[in-house]
Amino acid sequence: MCGITGIIKLDGDTSPDVILKMNNSLIHRGPDCGNFYISENKKIALGHRRLSFLDLSDDASQPMRDISRRLTLVFNGEIYNYLELKEELQLYYDFKTKSDTEVILAGYIKWGIDVVNKLKGMFAFTLLDERENRLFMVRDRFGIKPLYYSICDDKLIFASELKAVLASNEVPNEIDFSAFCDFFVYRYIPSPKTIWQNVKKLEPAHYIEINTENLTHKLTEYWRLKSGENIRDEVEIISKVNSILSTSVCEHVRADVPIGSFLSGGYDSSALVLLMKKIKLNPETFSIGFSNWEKSEDQYATIVARHLEVPNKVMVADEKSLELIDLLSQVYDEPLADISIVPTYLVSKLAKSSVKAVLSGEGADEIFGGYSWQKDFFKLSTTSSFLKRIRNKFKPIDTVDFYANAMAMGFFDSSELKKMLHPNLHKYVPKDVHWFYRKHFKGELSALKSIQYLDMKCFMGELVLTKVDRASMANSLEVRVPFLDHELLEYIFDLKETSYFKPEFTKFALYKNISQDLPIEILNRQKQGFVGPDSYYMNIEWYKDQLKNCKLVEYKLINQSYLDNLMNETYTWKLWKILIMEKWFKKWAL
Repeated sequence: MCGITGIIKLDGDTSPDVILKMNNSLIHRGPDCGNFYISENKKIALGHRRLSFLDLSDDASQPMRDISRRLTLVFNGEIYNYLELKEELQLYYDFKTKSDTEVILAGYIKWGIDVVNKLKGMFAFTLLDERENRLFMVRDRFGIKPLYYSICDDKLIFASELKAVLASNEVPNEIDFSAFCDFFVYRYIPSPKTIWQNVKKLEPAHYIEINTENLTHKLTEYWRLKSGENIRDEVEIISKVNSILSTSVCEHVRADVPIGSFLSGGYDSSALVLLMKKIKLNPETFSIGFSNWEKSEDQYATIVARHLEVPNKVMVADEKSLELIDLLSQVYDEPLADISIVPTYLVSKLAKSSVKAVLSGEGADEIFGGYSWQKDFFKLSTTSSFLKRIRNKFKPIDTVDFYANAMAMGFFDSSELKKMLHPNLHKYVPKDVHWFYRKHFKGELSALKSIQYLDMKCFMGELVLTKVDRASMANSLEVRVPFLDHELLEYIFDLKETSYFKPEFTKFALYKNISQDLPIEILNRQKQGFVGPDSYYMNIEWYKDQLKNCKLVEYKLINQSYLDNLMNETYTWKLWKILIMEKWFKKWAL
């Protein structure tokens, strides 16, 4: 895992000092080494920080150039099928390293930018073709790895994190107040927006092609998930899921350093550790618990670790762990109000004390239908009650409204935003606050798949994966997510939803693959999010202390009266969102 940076300046030369400063802001993403490339005409600079896993030699360092010196690549991520691609390409390219990075260069020479369709993995990379005066910026299908960019005033600035874009001093830190409003609706800033004007996120499954002579550019979506209604035998589905997932785990543990695993004691992480054991690995595992909580997941992780005979390290969090939110405003250089940002950071720090990379279970709930709101919507949409069928016929369920309520954790609509925001900001409140959900709603999909798709594009793609990337990378830890193999998702979405989803089971297709190998306490465990007890987040006195002399109020962004009213009510998650924004604002906007 790495950090990448870059600059194109049409008017004036790029400065080595600037690209170095950008690189240094990302040392946490790549502490092993760093370097940069400046083009002969001094208009283009590409930078890289390296966290090395394959071919630890200097030969595999980046920026990497091809044999002809025509191409230069900076790459963040892992290509899991690089060995298979290398075998296919070795007749066309004389490989000098054992890295997956060089496979991208070789693939581009043979297939052009269509090489992206050949890649299995998590990646954000920028490839400079100096002969063609083109630069490509590419992001993986799910958005596992981040990429930010700014094109304005005859300059292109890009980087793995916003802090590196700002470190260039070429982009003004002017808040986008429409994105500011979006944050309170979604808990994150939805792509392609960022919290800053003139800076964008490259959306998942997209690449942007840029003419390096004039910065004209074209955005392309290179992968779209297709849906089918095929009915398959349950035995066939279970076997196919096992085959794809087993292959994915085998590919994800390719490295020249040991790979561990997060372990929560739920189905997803337990399945990954089980599959690692089946290929004769004995991974070190890492878990987090919460003091004074009967549902603390470390107790379940311990059961799995003992059963599978793997070493397990545990960290126990408590209310004092919330003091980390000041540090996390630096880690998350864009406001992100997921309530598991603290435990995710802590378990990443724990894992880094022993390994450089871990497997993690993100994606399993989205793919197999494991979330409570997915089950609820399936039930609402497929009810057999005559009266409910009549109701649904004349007053259909609004999928976006349902999803927005399920996701809210402190619901803000236009009216609520205007109550909170200073009148100066009312003009930024969108008419449709749920525009991002509506953008990704696919009405042609079946009920369950429409929710799964929203989860993929919104909840997972914008919130969960961002949280994991920043928390892990802040600790120089790589997190690999074997469930997010696009071939697995494509297989599941080609099926009729009733073939892979059974309401009486939790994640039926996964459950059937682990039911003979894990303890009954784990198989019977209720689905639980990676959060901690609600009581940790509900101390009103703590919020009063944290939000006294509130800068958001002082700078006339929110109303003190609104904040006072929240403090006098029964706890609402709106306070958590306001607190996260306050911490971010004090760190980055003042």
